[in-house]
Amino acid sequence: MTNGGAVTSGYALSVRFTTRDAEAAQQFDALVARTMEGIRTEPGTLVYVVHVPENEPLVRYFYELYADYDAFQAHESQDHTKRMLSEREQYLASTEVTFLNELTGKRPATEGT
Repeated sequence: MTNGGAVTSGYALSVRFTTRDAEAAQQFDALVARTMEGIRTEPGTLVYVVHVPENEPLVRYFYELYADYDAFQAHESQDHTKRMLSEREQYLASTEVTFLNELTGKRPATEGT
């Protein structure tokens, strides 16, 4: 949702990573696994899921849902996220990012609701 142009809730993104080859995919997966340890403790990160599309073994598709834009910014400022952002490029052939503002839907309840 937006309020005067500023995102106030339900901020999400999808990212399609294409790895260079099978070895790079394995190394990228290991980097993601290490990074997930920190992400699991982020209170504003509601969903952070990595998928492998059918018949595309070199592609990783991320879906990330944050409580709001501030939660996304908090995620981006974490050491584990910064480390992943700096290390990931060596494994990748391409990256496509789509930022999403929530319109409607069902999503996980946040603490206290």
